[in-house]
Amino acid sequence: MEQPSKSFSLRTILLYGLSLGLLLASFQAARYRFLLLEHSEELYFGFIAACFAAIGIWLGRRAFSTKEKTPAPLTAEPLQGAELEKALAQHRVTQREYEVLLHIAQGLSNQQIADTMFVSLNTVKTHTANLFSKLDAQRRTQLVERARVLGLIAPIAQKYD
Repeated sequence: MEQPSKSFSLRTILLYGLSLGLLLASFQAARYRFLLLEHSEELYFGFIAACFAAIGIWLGRRAFSTKEKTPAPLTAEPLQGAELEKALAQHRVTQREYEVLLHIAQGLSNQQIADTMFVSLNTVKTHTANLFSKLDAQRRTQLVERARVLGLIAPIAQKYD
């Protein structure tokens, strides 16, 4: 006896595969439709909350980024040699106080000065208070301007474009 042929044509395989795929797709669509109808409010609120959370994180990172800010370039060039020593001695400013004064003239904060000079924040505050007293100033800007007038810091060169 002859055995029946077990070979399937390519057309038959594709037809069965396509029909099974459509059946599975329709089941999935019905499942998702049921999910959306049953829990639509929660899904919308969750989507809106996720969007606002992402926007909040993005704005927070942008507004409060911790990028290291580079200090402004020197606005005051220090005097050199005997001229500097004479001016420092005349106003009783120590070498470390003078270094703090130069950093203040650059626009650095107390913490940045402490990090740059490898000293504590309290040391910088002490030197700054001594400078305020010795140069008779009440604010940092007034301190820098007074140091320029007294000759401790050279005046800013004017740039003409």
